[in-house]
Amino acid sequence: MKREEINIPLPSVVLKGELVLPEKALGVVVFSHGSGSSRFSPRNKMVGELIQQEGIGTLLFDLLTEQEDRVYENRFNIDLLVSRLIDATEWLMEYKTTKNLPVGYFGASTGAASALRAAAYFGKSIKAVVSRGGRPDLALNALPMVTAPTLLIVGQLDAQVIKMNKLAFDQLQSIKEMKIIPGATHLFEEPGKLTEVADLAITWYKKYLV
Repeated sequence: MKREEINIPLPSVVLKGELVLPEKALGVVVFSHGSGSSRFSPRNKMVGELIQQEGIGTLLFDLLTEQEDRVYENRFNIDLLVSRLIDATEWLMEYKTTKNLPVGYFGASTGAASALRAAAYFGKSIKAVVSRGGRPDLALNALPMVTAPTLLIVGQLDAQVIKMNKLAFDQLQSIKEMKIIPGATHLFEEPGKLTEVADLAITWYKKYLV
């Protein structure tokens, strides 16, 4: 397992991230965090580690610099987050150790909207998208243009977000599934629920990413 602290040089800023690649990686999943989260998100790190154990690499990175993150409005600036995700993905597609690997997205909360809009932008270059407790409804206009197979995962007790995901699900034209995890709330903090999320995501990536 190769673990690398990286700096992603973009036109206006440098974003910090961690790239983890198993030996003979089958692909790489880029994590798009939710509002106010970062590459240190314990939930995403846990899901990432389970994905890595299945031979798939991960890139967890900060979509905002520390200075930008202090401005609360930036956390919900979907246009800004989408542009950062697109730029970081283009960097990954050119990077020496990942340029030949298929790329997928894992989006949480508002990060799911960024992931889906970026997937619409890249078309068939993005092979699979998974949303965890996401807000895909914030990307409604882009959803019909998403070609990547998309899995929406929502907690059973997260009633409002289930409604938003159903709205988004209807707009998706690609291969799609929606899974509701029994007894789970928005953050999947209940025992074993985050592992269920990871298992569903891994099955999806194994089927469509690799």
